[in-house]
Amino acid sequence: MSENPRARRLADRIKEIVATTIDTRVKDPRLGFVTITDVRVSGDLQHATVFYTVFGDEAERESTAAALRSATGMLRSEVGRQIDVRLTPSLEFVADALPENARTIEDLLVEARSRDAELARSKEGAAYAGEADPYRAPRDEDAADADADADAASDEDAPRA
Repeated sequence: MSENPRARRLADRIKEIVATTIDTRVKDPRLGFVTITDVRVSGDLQHATVFYTVFGDEAERESTAAALRSATGMLRSEVGRQIDVRLTPSLEFVADALPENARTIEDLLVEARSRDAELARSKEGAAYAGEADPYRAPRDEDAADADADADAASDEDAPRA
């Protein structure tokens, strides 16, 4: 799936404009420490989805989301003023789930490491239940001939019923 190069360039430009504008012109006290992580523009260049992360707890995330919703019009005006397209794309702000996903993956990796360490500790003093090599080794021909001769001799010496 190839992406429209013009949409990608526009998305990169919108990312720069929105990040700079939030940093310099948005003076909402509800706005926390925001990082614009990605922008995706639709193929027809009419809609831009802006992904962001917020450093802080859940209350700060919610207040930042409200501040971004209230500043959407001003941010769209600034984007329209600084880019050269016929129609200014609408902006939609979406909280990026990347930090939560990364934290979940990190927790799973820690759990896997602890299970591996526990397994290594249980293997230290363990011994095989049977032989160390459970597979049959090929027999030597000389040993096989000697066994066959011994079996034949014992069958001849045995009394018949």
